[in-house]
Amino acid sequence: MDKLLCEYSKPTPKHYKILSLCWAGWVFDFYDLILFTFLISMIKTEMGFNNFQLSYTLGISLAATALGGVIFGLLSDKYGRKTVLQWTILAYSIGTVFSGLAFNIESLIVFRIITGLGVGGEWATGQTFVSETIPGKIRGRFGAFMQTGAPVGVALASLIGGFVAPEIGWRLTFILSGVPALIVILIRKHLAESDVWLKKQEDIKEGTLAKSAGADFKDKVAILFSDKYRKLFIFSLILAIFDMSSYWFTFSWMPEYLHAERNFSLAKSAFFMIVTQSGAFLGYASFGFAADKIGRRPSYSIYAVIMSLGLLMITTLWSVIAEHQFMIYVFMFMVGFGAGMFGGYGPLFSELFSTEIRGTAMGTAFNLARGVQFFTPIIISYVAINYGFGGGISIAIIFTMLTGIWIWVFPETKGRNIITLKSE
Repeated sequence: MDKLLCEYSKPTPKHYKILSLCWAGWVFDFYDLILFTFLISMIKTEMGFNNFQLSYTLGISLAATALGGVIFGLLSDKYGRKTVLQWTILAYSIGTVFSGLAFNIESLIVFRIITGLGVGGEWATGQTFVSETIPGKIRGRFGAFMQTGAPVGVALASLIGGFVAPEIGWRLTFILSGVPALIVILIRKHLAESDVWLKKQEDIKEGTLAKSAGADFKDKVAILFSDKYRKLFIFSLILAIFDMSSYWFTFSWMPEYLHAERNFSLAKSAFFMIVTQSGAFLGYASFGFAADKIGRRPSYSIYAVIMSLGLLMITTLWSVIAEHQFMIYVFMFMVGFGAGMFGGYGPLFSELFSTEIRGTAMGTAFNLARGVQFFTPIIISYVAINYGFGGGISIAIIFTMLTGIWIWVFPETKGRNIITLKSE
């Protein structure tokens, strides 16, 4: 059999093509998810919804990402990375278009659930696709660059939500945001299936691979809780919960915090968010180099400290920097830069789990953690009653520091060969 893509000594045009299209899918995945937070004020004004109704809507859409991650993770192990990647993009695009047609809170929730299902599935499928095809010595930086799609998606949502939506309305904004479905055409035309996944299918048919590798969906979930994987999976889930809580406590109400509590205009709030996401882009991109150079564990801890300091200054200690706009920019940038530790998830999880269970493990751990975030926007809205949105957002500091500590329960996986990977 020809050499697998992950066995190359350096990246080829095929590697960059896979990365670019999976990255594009992730950009619009996150754009469609986060766009809602920028349209909250307009939706609230037109539809008469209150903060609690909208927090439940956002929370339920985040919970749906958990279900989508599990379902599409399982499907990607059975039907292939390329095929399922297309399904996820279509799902979140359809949900976003129909969100613009919502006629009451119940219909809006249903359409955001559809969006959430696709969003949850796209991350695991795209990251698995990239991780399986990239040479081990550069997997960290490719996986981290894949994650830069998140800040680009948020920055795009900031631009559209802060500058375009006020002109065309939130409904048309949602409807036009279904355009990313066209990415499916490019994926279908230009990408081949993951050759690592194809090899596993051949081995299963020829009987040279353990029967568990071709197990049905319920059996694959059971494998995650077998003696071989249970401890590793639970540790991975806890890490994902800590870091995911850090992220969503920070960003689920951030646009509204800047607009309603700090009295910035929608455009100014959007600009601050773009500064944050510029930091995040550089954080994600640099995290990969740091993780490949000094290891996954120390990189996580360093970035967690940077994000915690930024969060402390823009929430609890806001009065210290309020009169110095330059300092607001600096600490908003630090929050985004520190969030770059998310860039480690794809490489880390792919290096912990073997191919026959990788998509299921990544999708289940990452998206169950995102499902727990159902409570995050709701908690913030309740805390805000007495302590403001800043008080609710500051809870993110606790989870950020927990992430930087918990990463040390894992073995260092830098450069690990994922073809011959065996469970620890």
